[in-house]
Amino acid sequence: MKDFIINYPSNILPNDITNQILKNSKSISYHRTIENYKQSPLHRLSALSNFFKISNLYIKDESNRFGLDSFKVLGGSYAVSQILKKNPNTSIFCTATDGNHGKGLAWSAEKYNKKCIVFVPKDTSKLRIKAITDLGAKVEQLEMNYEDTCKYAAEISLKMNWKLVQDTSWVNYELIPAYIMSGYLTHFIEMEDTINKLNQPDLDIVIIQCGVGSWPASCIWYYLNRYGKNKPKIILVEPTESCGVYQSFHEGKRISPKGNLSTIMSGLNCGIPSKSAWEIIKRGCDGVIKITDSEVKLAMKMFYKPLLEDIKIISGESGAAGLAGLIKCLNDNKLKKLKDHIGLNKDSRVLVFNSEGKTDKNSFSKIVEN
Repeated sequence: MKDFIINYPSNILPNDITNQILKNSKSISYHRTIENYKQSPLHRLSALSNFFKISNLYIKDESNRFGLDSFKVLGGSYAVSQILKKNPNTSIFCTATDGNHGKGLAWSAEKYNKKCIVFVPKDTSKLRIKAITDLGAKVEQLEMNYEDTCKYAAEISLKMNWKLVQDTSWVNYELIPAYIMSGYLTHFIEMEDTINKLNQPDLDIVIIQCGVGSWPASCIWYYLNRYGKNKPKIILVEPTESCGVYQSFHEGKRISPKGNLSTIMSGLNCGIPSKSAWEIIKRGCDGVIKITDSEVKLAMKMFYKPLLEDIKIISGESGAAGLAGLIKCLNDNKLKKLKDHIGLNKDSRVLVFNSEGKTDKNSFSKIVEN
């Protein structure tokens, strides 16, 4: 099976509840009210651009959002605010997570003096679990993969009357994931005074990593809603052994990943794509790339050991996946058809995201120092 899929999107957003919630999002107004809010930096890596022989390479660096090492708190915090606006007596929040989403939800619940219960899959590292418990949440590790952990969290939340805040949607569970996706809009809006200009972006290609799909779907929604047919080309990146969106494209319907689910990219090691996210992705995504652990390790090292005057980027295993996808598209001749499809050439202006910092310090050190 090829390492990429080309998609020819309709560029027409679905008319559903998720679309309506995103249209009415007030996420950046909310996030600006939080103490210590500041925009995450947008860096231009000029030396790396020259090395890659492209016009510009931008990196939106989410490694220190609210001191939590990940962008995920944008979604969880906004969802909690919307839930409490409607139901202020909500006392216990619950979720399943591979780390970053759970940490963001724990931080958000603690802000409102609410309890938080987090279930994590069997492969979650001790350091990622500790980061969640340090924020006051109760964490329980299950002998399950991510997808089954999500199902368990949903079932017990219903049984115990806890409020489930999950960043993936399914039939009859779409409102809260839409709030989460709305929260993610903040960091795209933050770039409106730089590259996301009105009418026409100063961008040609966005390469963004993909787990269950809620975050890349919010990216696609933002660019489609803002620019329509003038949106940049958008490519999704997934681990080879956990590529639910890639395989859903291949099968023509949402399916669970068929790989062995073994990857260092724990934040992307997810299950079946989110229902509402899939509807946006298939309408606005231009392709998907699969990457290996060794390819993302190379990208982490390139961020950590910058060329010339480029800034050093602290990027975790999932955080560097977008850059790994770009490197693969540029260097692997097997991806030439995809490269031509998105017009990746010497004039291209490319945006990638560092979605997390060193969320597991031990793993990070072993990779970048070797």
